[in-house]
Amino acid sequence: MSITSNLQHIRTTIPANVKLVCVSKFHSADAVLQAYNAGERIFGESRVQEFLKKRVLLPQDIQWHFIGHLQTNKVKFIVPFVNLIHTVDSEKLLTEINKEAAKTGKIIDCLLEVHIAQETSKYGFLPNELIEFLAAKIWAEMKNIRICGLMSMATFTDDTAQICNEMHTLKQLFDRVKNEFFADCQYFTELSMGMTYDYKIAITQGSTIVRIGSAIFGERV
Repeated sequence: MSITSNLQHIRTTIPANVKLVCVSKFHSADAVLQAYNAGERIFGESRVQEFLKKRVLLPQDIQWHFIGHLQTNKVKFIVPFVNLIHTVDSEKLLTEINKEAAKTGKIIDCLLEVHIAQETSKYGFLPNELIEFLAAKIWAEMKNIRICGLMSMATFTDDTAQICNEMHTLKQLFDRVKNEFFADCQYFTELSMGMTYDYKIAITQGSTIVRIGSAIFGERV
């Protein structure tokens, strides 16, 4: 199937209130352009150098989301060009994003990454660490970032009950964080969870952003 037909099928499975991030990492600019011509505007990249090379080849109205692990020394390269950073996993990283955004006069939308999976290889705040970080309110003094929600990756497993349970836990944490720290913030609305293998479960558990790559572009070569 073509990228266009893949997208047509996927779009029938995603409610209108859920954003689709087309995960274009490891795929060519030409593949991105095919998805763009099919109507998509939000694309996700995870490697800074690949992202920077690709973006100059593509239409300027694309909304770029950074969805990979981000090192602090790479922040300055992406801040001028990204619309949303999904993977803020530490106070140190958020501080660096705020510093670099201030240099450009931008306010960068960010999601705080939470570790809910059983795999130790995944990044993110543990739930109790997230609450402690938010309660300290250091983030509230950062004027060039905007915390718009939470992000996570569930365990990569065929056990749908486990995936559902992990995502339900994240949704409960999202609701708690919103009520305790962002009750008056209209922009704290996003819950980014769900990829090709589990996005349908994520939608049932309250995801507002799904990140789909291989079901659109095929497996990377």
